[in-house]
Amino acid sequence: MSLPVKAHLMDSEGIRRAITRIAHEIVEKNQGVEELVFVGIRRRGVPLAQRLREKIADIEGLQIPLGALDITLYRDDLTTLHVQPLIHKTEVPFSIDGKIVVLVDDVLYTGRTVRAALDALMDIGRPQAIQLAVLIDRGHRELPIRADFVGKNVPTAKKENISVRLQEIDGDDVVSIQEISF
Repeated sequence: MSLPVKAHLMDSEGIRRAITRIAHEIVEKNQGVEELVFVGIRRRGVPLAQRLREKIADIEGLQIPLGALDITLYRDDLTTLHVQPLIHKTEVPFSIDGKIVVLVDDVLYTGRTVRAALDALMDIGRPQAIQLAVLIDRGHRELPIRADFVGKNVPTAKKENISVRLQEIDGDDVVSIQEISF
């Protein structure tokens, strides 16, 4: 079921500009990229991490390792999701020990997805640091988590939803806000 669109927040050009800005901020904050690895949270965090990786390769001329993280089994609401949740593959084909992990997701909301991702990463290895990059920060945190790199801050009401559509998964690039009717 698709919710009615209240407003479009970003088009493909807006998403491209946000990715470019975040890529530059990542390079600047880390004074280069030699110790960095990217890990995208499935689903839409993975193509965003890929886009950041490509942009940084254009800027710095280095290819940063890229992984994909499935957090399904780490969620605190797993029992309320489905009787049999759909598990995707975690693919982190490199060591994160001693590395700076840039964790990438599409929307930061309550912080629970990021908490689950942090637990999953710690089961993989012991990074030097973990930084969070998100396309949209919509507020309403339930946990003390904040993003290091944000494409756009969008204050929302709890009765609103942020929809991120990406070319790689959905066939187009658009971020919109939708009204949830109770």
